Amino acid sequence: MKLWFRKIAVVVITIMTLGIYVPPIHLNTELDENKGATESSSNINEEVQPVVDRVHKTPDTSLTTTLPRLTEQEEMVHLLTEKAREQTISKLGPRIIKQVDHEFNETILPNIERVLQTVLTENDQDELPYYGITEHPAGGMGEKIFHVYDMRTHKDLARFHVRRDNRPQEGYWFNFHYHLSKDNFEEHHEIGEIYWDKNVPPKWMA
Repeated sequence: MKLWFRKIAVVVITIMTLGIYVPPIHLNTELDENKGATESSSNINEEVQPVVDRVHKTPDTSLTTTLPRLTEQEEMVHLLTEKAREQTISKLGPRIIKQVDHEFNETILPNIERVLQTVLTENDQDELPYYGITEHPAGGMGEKIFHVYDMRTHKDLARFHVRRDNRPQEGYWFNFHYHLSKDNFEEHHEIGEIYWDKNVPPKWMA
């Protein structure tokens, strides 16, 4: 009886031991998989790296836009136009500009700039560097905005003015116009008009 009990005990212990102990085969499998993934990742990096290097080392010149440079004539016209704009705003003054700002920027100012560019470019271009814009608009009730003149002779080429018109049953209008030296400043060339109000507008530069 004791012999059979011992045999049964040995068999049971053997079965239990074999069931608990399993050789770590899966560890080798995981190592193989990790090794394969590492090698794959390394291959991908080797393929991608030259592309990245090309992106950083070789700029795409097709995306670079070259802005056209202004010629000397265009630059002179631009500077004189900016100065004329400043003198016109100064002429109207803050109180008037505040009320007519939209009409002035949308209509009058672009027309003044267009006419000025025409006046400047229709003359001999060699003379352009000698042209200037007067810096003192007339205050009070005077019409002068600015004059374009030859700095050597101090003679005017064009005169840009604004006049107040009081029209019956309408009110006050600001009439912008210019005169040219070629007709001895006699002809009145229209630029545009802005309606003010039926009330008397403030003085210029107020």
